Amino acid sequence: MVSLKVDVLIAWSTPTARAAKQATNSVPIVAGVMADPVADELVASLAQPGGNVTGTTFLGPELVAKRLQLLRDVVPGLVRVAALLHPHAYGDRTMANIVKGIEEAARTLGMQLQLVSADRPDEIESAFSKMAKERADAFIVMPSPMLFGEHHRIVELAANGRLPGMYQAREFVDAGGLMSYGANLDDLFRRSAVYVDKILKGAKPAELPVERPTKFELVINVKTARAMGLTVNRDVLLVADELIE
Repeated sequence: MVSLKVDVLIAWSTPTARAAKQATNSVPIVAGVMADPVADELVASLAQPGGNVTGTTFLGPELVAKRLQLLRDVVPGLVRVAALLHPHAYGDRTMANIVKGIEEAARTLGMQLQLVSADRPDEIESAFSKMAKERADAFIVMPSPMLFGEHHRIVELAANGRLPGMYQAREFVDAGGLMSYGANLDDLFRRSAVYVDKILKGAKPAELPVERPTKFELVINVKTARAMGLTVNRDVLLVADELIE
């Protein structure tokens, strides 16, 4: 793509943005839904990217505690929670922050945490077998483009094991997952068009701040909750942005 002398590159997610940045330090790169662009050394700072990369971040690491709290509100007596983790989804610093965040959140909420890794799609099924063996009460999917791409399979495995799950994106819930809390990824990626427009009109990526989401949505699949024998309390239903029947 760089050899075609394009005016701008658009990258989806951190891994794609890192590959693009390795290919060029001069062609503008607009990256959608990055995890932690600073820790992954894609930008110098969110306010002043300073290089040839800008775009949007979905604030993945910062939302873990809220997701665990919401999951506990829906799953009564939740004690043992498993975290499905893709250990090489992002750079070392970002992954360390993600692991630290989930460990601290679980400790604060008095939960027993089980970290279960899946580095490739063919390891996901065995990850669920480990959760079952450790008798997890529920699980949470950690941010990862690979795991996102496997959302249909993950939801199916959760349903087969009757394991309530908290996800970072509504696509999991649309596919039958229990609940999600996070930024709307489609909306964030649509914002890429604004960056492309500005760059084509002469703006420099170095001077275009990385955009953080301002709205987060809680989506609950009520049908899935019933199938798992869960009764979502009224307070949670009232704060949900969308209920899937």
